[in-house]
Amino acid sequence: MLTDYEIARQANVRPISEIAAKLGIEEADLMPYGDEVAKVNLNALTRPRKRTGDARLILVSSTTPTSAGEGKTTTSIGLAQAMHSLGESVCLALREPSLGPCLGIKGGATGGGYSQIVPADRINLHFTGDFHAITAVNNLIAAVIDNHIFQGNKLGLDPRQIVWRRVLDMNDRTLRNVVIGLGGRMQGIPREGGFDITAASEIMAILCLARDTDDLRNRLDNILVGTTWKGEPVYLKALNITGAMMVLLRDAVHPNLVQTLEGAPAFLHGGPFANIAHGCNSIFATRMAMHFADWTVTEAGFGFDLGAEKFFHIKCRSAGLDPDAVVVVTTLRALKLHGGKDRDKLEQADPEAVRRGLENLDKHIESVSHFNKHPVVALNRFGHDTDEEIRIVRERAEAHGVSFAESRHFTEGGKGAQELAREVIKSVAQNKPWSPIYDLNDTLYEKVHKVCRDMYGANDVAFSKEAEHDLHLIRDIGLNKLPICIAKAPSSLSDDPKLHGRPRDFQVTVRNIQVSAGAGFLIILTGKIMRMPGLPEHPKAEQIELLPDGTVIGVG
Repeated sequence: MLTDYEIARQANVRPISEIAAKLGIEEADLMPYGDEVAKVNLNALTRPRKRTGDARLILVSSTTPTSAGEGKTTTSIGLAQAMHSLGESVCLALREPSLGPCLGIKGGATGGGYSQIVPADRINLHFTGDFHAITAVNNLIAAVIDNHIFQGNKLGLDPRQIVWRRVLDMNDRTLRNVVIGLGGRMQGIPREGGFDITAASEIMAILCLARDTDDLRNRLDNILVGTTWKGEPVYLKALNITGAMMVLLRDAVHPNLVQTLEGAPAFLHGGPFANIAHGCNSIFATRMAMHFADWTVTEAGFGFDLGAEKFFHIKCRSAGLDPDAVVVVTTLRALKLHGGKDRDKLEQADPEAVRRGLENLDKHIESVSHFNKHPVVALNRFGHDTDEEIRIVRERAEAHGVSFAESRHFTEGGKGAQELAREVIKSVAQNKPWSPIYDLNDTLYEKVHKVCRDMYGANDVAFSKEAEHDLHLIRDIGLNKLPICIAKAPSSLSDDPKLHGRPRDFQVTVRNIQVSAGAGFLIILTGKIMRMPGLPEHPKAEQIELLPDGTVIGVG
């Protein structure tokens, strides 16, 4: 099969103005970044919706993934291309990639095979500069905090209790924990600090959850930067830099418009971590897609237990959204891993391992039902998969009374996902309005227990002494009614990354709770979640090259 780069070279990529016109976007709202990329001004949302059909939202999630992922993005792209080929008005709304993973272990995030978004090299690298703007805003806050302390500290900030960290859109484990302010009296006040990757910044989460620019400003004002010597909270508004931050974000707020290989339009905007944040694209982009198309296809990071749970409880609550259809992507490779097969043998046919691994699919189907939704199981087919193994998965889905579709979008593009598209369209009639697992008035204990029980299958939750201390602080400052964002291992339903399948009779341990008051949620930390990834022995950067004609290869 051709490489992703060779496939993209053969595609008939349309001028972005043509894609915008297809959606009905007015020329005055288009902000071009060359011939193939444009931002669409938020003013477009104030204009009357031209579509006569209902604006329907499709959420794509997955079973518990392997380290390689199970193809949520390629499935989302393939599904959109399939609907496009069937004559439906459709638009994608996806996250934009972080530079760090693109140069590190995961590679690009624009799909692959015949289900790609183009131009992949630009999207996966600097794109339109959104990540750079978010990095600048984040680090402006950090610089102003340390300068405030150096200049006399009128707010009485306790340097030991500053929670704001610097960020960099690069995988660099050596920056996770650092000491700053060294070098003498004029170099600042020495204290411990550290760097996260830009995707883990609260600024990223705020940009993606803001409903409009006024809401964006309010969320920035409400960022908790630390506490005083007396233990009183200090919010960003006290530092008087919100106006400068809004200026730095003035272009980043507008969603980015690109296209798939088959000309289906796609908004790519924002990219928050699916653990430390809610793991899905901006509300701005989702609303933009729904404003201009009858069908919007979007996704949430990692498995349903992580990304989709947060999609409902955080994004849907904030934006007033309600998915009309839910797709759960799985692969035989993942099911074999959950069935106990060795990682290096997942491409070998093994019907019994598939059967054993179906317990993981069972749990995710049950989890979808907790939100009053009727999922479509999409099997992302690979070349080494057998018909017998696929039949086993189809029969299990039918036993649950849910729809099933085999999808060959990677090798066939939209044509290979038409069965999936038809099943998704039919499933809309079976879905009811979503209902939350927990109420915002529940105590933090109750919220965590309900999610761990219903989403992970845990029978108990333990809070460390540090977490208990955090609980009291959060209650004292009046933030205990926020939704929760549980950070745990993406490779397991439990908080132990080595427990595959469907773990039972286990306990989740909460080690800390962090406040993201501006984003509007509380981060419940379990296990050993890293906010700054490291590089592997051979990072993807070793495969990237610039050819003499200016072509970039190895990205994706």
